[in-house]
Amino acid sequence: MLQKSTRPANPGDSRKWFLVDAKDQVLGRLAVVIANKLRAKDTPAFDPSVDAGAFVIVINAAQVKLTGKKEEQKEYQRYSGFRGGLKTFTAAEMRAKHPDRMIKEAVWGMLPKNNIARKMMTRVKVFEGPEHTHAAQKPEVITL
Repeated sequence: MLQKSTRPANPGDSRKWFLVDAKDQVLGRLAVVIANKLRAKDTPAFDPSVDAGAFVIVINAAQVKLTGKKEEQKEYQRYSGFRGGLKTFTAAEMRAKHPDRMIKEAVWGMLPKNNIARKMMTRVKVFEGPEHTHAAQKPEVITL
């Protein structure tokens, strides 16, 4: 009798494209969905050592929601490597200057810190407004 089994993940498989609208979505919950799509944790052939995840397009990054008092209290840090080179920004300042980095840093925090995760982060495409440049890929819309 033949046994049915799941097929192992293959990094050469064609990757899907997904579109997520970040408008009025909580940052952390949005980042979980994006990280799971990047790692392909929602597929039956999930393997943590194989990069078989999808591309994720995020639109309306400037309108992502933070709960509580995080807009004023949450801090992001950048370090230049030199003495006295640590700079801190509040979430409000980060949203004003680089709203895409808020989402990218939240997703990065939910991925394993290795070479595969660095490749996964290249597949996250974050746009500040409602327009994106990947319409030719016909992304599948994810509703949260």
